[in-house]
Amino acid sequence: MKQLVEVAYFTDDVAGMSAFYQKLLGEPIAASEDMAIFMSGSTKIFIHKSYQADEGELPPENHFAYAVDDVDASCEELQAAGLTLEVAPKDYYWGRSAYLRDPDGHLIEINKPEEY
Repeated sequence: MKQLVEVAYFTDDVAGMSAFYQKLLGEPIAASEDMAIFMSGSTKIFIHKSYQADEGELPPENHFAYAVDDVDASCEELQAAGLTLEVAPKDYYWGRSAYLRDPDGHLIEINKPEEY
């Protein structure tokens, strides 16, 4: 089962976006000059400062993240269903993730967070 756990927004105006989401959702659960995290039920709204990605780095693109129990097995199922991964499963500081795109080019993260 895939559960929506995060909506990530990359912006040059973290303060403005944070002020908007604070009025909409209340106080952030974490915040700094470069990011803020708000909760909407069990889904994180993650505001992140945009950056210039280096070669091989993840692009700073708005995306949805879906939590799964096993990223590798989920990716095998997605590929067997005819979907193409853009970034194969890999370990990051937040957990294990892989990425693909929907037909309109939106980035989708398949993720097993550290706390999941």
